[in-house]
Amino acid sequence: MNKNTILGFILIAAIMIGYTVWMSPSKEEKARLQRIEDSISRVKKIAERKQAELKKQLPPEEVTEKNSVPAQEQGAEAKDLGERRNKYANFANESIGRKDTITIETDLVTYKISTKSGFIIDAVLKKYQTWDSLPLQLFEPGYNNFGLAFFSQNKLVNTNELYFTPTDSSSRHFSISGDKDFQFSMRLYADDSEGKTNPNSYIEYLYNFKGDNYMFDFTINLVNMRGVIPANINTMELNWFSDLIQQERSIDRFNGSTVYYKFYHDDVDYLSETKDEEKQINTRLRWVSFKQRFFSSTLIAKEYFGGGNIKTYELKDKPYPKYLKTMSASLDVPINPSGNTSIPLSMYMGPNKFKTLRSYHLELERQIPIGWSLFILAWINEYIIIPVFDWLGGYGWNYGIVILVLTIMLKTVLFPIAYKTYMSSAKMRVLKPEVEEINKKFPKKEDAMKKQKAVMGLYKKAGANPASGCVPMLLQMPILFAMFRFFPSSIELRQQSFLWAHDLSSYDSILDLPFKIPFYGDHVSLFTLLMTISTVMYTYLNNQMMGQQTTQMPGMKTMMYIMPVMFLGIFNNYASGLSYYYFLANIITFGQMFVFRYLVNEDKLRAQIEANKKKPRKTSNFQKRLEEAAKKRGR
Repeated sequence: MNKNTILGFILIAAIMIGYTVWMSPSKEEKARLQRIEDSISRVKKIAERKQAELKKQLPPEEVTEKNSVPAQEQGAEAKDLGERRNKYANFANESIGRKDTITIETDLVTYKISTKSGFIIDAVLKKYQTWDSLPLQLFEPGYNNFGLAFFSQNKLVNTNELYFTPTDSSSRHFSISGDKDFQFSMRLYADDSEGKTNPNSYIEYLYNFKGDNYMFDFTINLVNMRGVIPANINTMELNWFSDLIQQERSIDRFNGSTVYYKFYHDDVDYLSETKDEEKQINTRLRWVSFKQRFFSSTLIAKEYFGGGNIKTYELKDKPYPKYLKTMSASLDVPINPSGNTSIPLSMYMGPNKFKTLRSYHLELERQIPIGWSLFILAWINEYIIIPVFDWLGGYGWNYGIVILVLTIMLKTVLFPIAYKTYMSSAKMRVLKPEVEEINKKFPKKEDAMKKQKAVMGLYKKAGANPASGCVPMLLQMPILFAMFRFFPSSIELRQQSFLWAHDLSSYDSILDLPFKIPFYGDHVSLFTLLMTISTVMYTYLNNQMMGQQTTQMPGMKTMMYIMPVMFLGIFNNYASGLSYYYFLANIITFGQMFVFRYLVNEDKLRAQIEANKKKPRKTSNFQKRLEEAAKKRGR
């Protein structure tokens, strides 16, 4: 062994001794490790105590290890207490637990509340089914999250990741009926300074269900949160997220699913029904609703939300087969960290029935699209159509008969207007030969002004007004448009069958095509086909009756035939109840036309027109100005 080898061994030994000394823990590090050991020991004791409590509360066959994992894995969870404290701060003990559900059953809804998050993970409406006869769930279990987000010890805590404890552990299934109510709460306990669960410091979700009501009270209580939540924080973020299930066979393009919201002292608004949209709201809100075509889940502040972010979008990859759309809301709620805080809320989980929603006096009915953007449509639906429809439906008739009676009633009310329209058309037919003579007299294009003046002079002498037929038609238009909004949004028609239609709120397919026709679809709706055919027939008869008015506007005449064909494509996927109503309206109109032809003697009408021609006509000041203007243009 030479000198260099001995020197090498000495250097290696020195390096190893130095590394050992350098890597040895300091006194402070040893103390920290000891604290972790002590904390692990405390967690084990807490786990054992909770497990013993569970064994007392549950039957022997229902007792499982915490979080349903083997003991060795539970021990592994206890060992990384430091990581959980680093993530959950004062709620480390509640980051592990047994995931269980508590069922609350009312006359109308069956709710399931999860111990993880403490919120409703499933809501089944007992009086309704999906279009394919399955239980109607408002959202898929596991795809509805609700929780508070806040800072504790500089760590962001989300309560939907933590385990709540029910205050009533006597049962996992509770029933409530009639006008009685039932109070139930879930609590999320905080840890004290020694890492133990503090039964006097918690976040509570207090539910108050009623047997015969779709709405329930939901209060969030923060009890003894001083030291848990920083004193300089005066708001929390309430996060609500849900993937909605498709309940209907078809998706209504005019009554789609989206997020509705109401400003605190202002109107109701909503996000796009057809595309993804996100909106940041910086003013107070009263309620936010995840609305589907016929059902909605609404979170209501009895005071207010301090604004927030709302969003609706569709995932490219569906998380489950009947996935419809995703909706989320992040709302600011005011709190008092230095003392106890109570956040009074309500929730509505039920049908979008106009009368039901209106009874809460929160403008929830504005989610039902009956024409709110144009007051006359909303007024007709709200004060005429809906009350009459509900009154007729109260007799227990089939809704196909209800629509028939409603149509007859409306056509009866509009009868005088229809009669006036027919009389105007009859006068035009009587004057048609004389108008054709005027056209022959002025065949040149440069004589168009003279021809127009002569025709108007003829109408004036005869006491006829070409516009008088248009005015009654315009008066009927609001009712036609009001019905266009009413029928597809009426939940009363949902799954109501009539003749071959199995659901008057959806299309009535009598033939499913093996291919899809652009702008039409992959099926044939018979009521829509009948409506289109009857509309074309009505257009033809009406053109024959109108006479000269349509020959002077050939482009308009063509358009009147094109429109029914366009409606064939639009209505083919629309509510069959609406197509049925328009078909009935056309049939009744045909009957009125034959009655008018029988009542109106055109020979007597012609004699009356001839008598009118002989009467002196006083020219109004307005007419004089028009004639003077025409003379000036003629120069």
